[in-house]
This record gives sequence, C-alpha cells and structure tokens, in this order.
Amino acid sequence: MFIQTEATPNPATLKFLPGKPVLPGGTRDYRDATAAAESPLAQKLFSVAGVSGVFLGQDFITVTRSGTEWQHLKPAVLGLIMDHYLSGEPVLLDEAAEGGTKTDEFFSEGDSEIVTTIKQLLDTRVRPAVAQDGGDITFQGFREGIVYLNMKGSCAGCPSSTATLKHGIENLLRHFVPEVSEVRAV
Repeated sequence: MFIQTEATPNPATLKFLPGKPVLPGGTRDYRDATAAAESPLAQKLFSVAGVSGVFLGQDFITVTRSGTEWQHLKPAVLGLIMDHYLSGEPVLLDEAAEGGTKTDEFFSEGDSEIVTTIKQLLDTRVRPAVAQDGGDITFQGFREGIVYLNMKGSCAGCPSSTATLKHGIENLLRHFVPEVSEVRAV
C-alpha cells in the first residue's frame, strides 16, 4: 500500500491520500480523542503525541499537529494509516456510519430558497476546491444577509482562511445571491 502526502495551505496540517475511500459521501472533523470515539482510525491517530486534529474526507485524511514537527510525526501517522487499512477495520463504527453528520443549521423558512442556492454553490464551486487542500467548508446558517460557515480540516486555523472567506467565498455568494451581504466563520 502506498500512501501519498500533500502539503496544505495550513502549515499545521498535512493531507494523507491512502488511495482508498475514507468516508465516501461524508466528512468528519475531530478536535480531540474523545470526540473521535466513533472512528477507530482517528483514535489511532490521536495516540501519536503531537496530533491535535483529524479530518476524514471522502478519499483523504488531514492530520493537524501541535508542538511537533512533521519530520517526527509523518512516519508514525503513515504507519498507523497503513496498519489500519491492512487490518480491515472500518473507518467508522457501524452506528456512527449510519448516523451521518449532525448539523444544527439555522435560517428562517422564508429564506429556504436562498439557502438552497447557497448550499448548491458551496457544494459545486467551493467544497471541491477546498477538499483539494485537505479541508471542508459546510453551511451552518443564514440570518440577516450573513452566511455562517464551518471551517473543517486544514481550513480550521489556516492563516489564509480569512482571505478565502472574504475574497473568495463571499464574493462568489454575493455575485450569485444578492441577499448575501457577508460571510463569517463559525
């Protein structure tokens, strides 16, 4: 098994491509080992000292480090990912896989058509590009012209995330949806 790695715009994260599906049709973002209880793979990755976040994408894993250099972490992370896939263990436990990602979206019913357009633009124009950098951006809410988005994976804490939000996503949404006045990270 050969696992590719890619740098991301966030120097604290590294993207790992196992060449196999990770979470087809979904994503998970874990900020600590307790939150990762539903994922045997994420639990293993959190056992490495210096790992502070794990993001599972459709075909990639993004690992966030804190206080340790990649030259020390990368071999351990690669080994654990390889061992996990060779073991045949699932990425998520059964009940977690069925449950899907929980969302606490907020918007008024009168804005449902606007929200549908916003989500469609995010899904078709933003999320594929962000996934290439090892992250994800999901809709959280819409209120009084402001779109609230969740930054996940390499996007969370990325130095360029503000520029991505303000100059990229905000401009895109304002162009196609005149009701949008601003975009904010949750």
